[in-house]
Amino acid sequence: MWNRKFGRNGDHRKAMLRNMATSVILYGKVETTEAKAKDMRSVVDELITLGKRGDLAARRQAASYIRNVVADEKTEQTVLQKLFTEVAPKYKDRNGGYTRVVKTGVRRGDAAPMATIELV
Repeated sequence: MWNRKFGRNGDHRKAMLRNMATSVILYGKVETTEAKAKDMRSVVDELITLGKRGDLAARRQAASYIRNVVADEKTEQTVLQKLFTEVAPKYKDRNGGYTRVVKTGVRRGDAAPMATIELV
């Protein structure tokens, strides 16, 4: 298997990556452990690539992965709409590498290496 286990079963790991990818698209960056950030990089890059395609099949595929969360309370825009209207058009001239992982230090409780994953 290509991914790390993180001490979770497959369903829990997939749910964690779905939630974190939704948060990266919603907020632009998320602080997590270094290993989770490195695994999440490919997930977010694939979602942005789907957003760049922009067709109905890509929208359905992204909708099956992203959580249905309201991104903007005033316009009631969802995270999926934000991906296709705001995030993906920023990267129309870029071929991959939409995210950056920056190491931020160690966590105080267990000294786990922490990192921030952010959109470039």
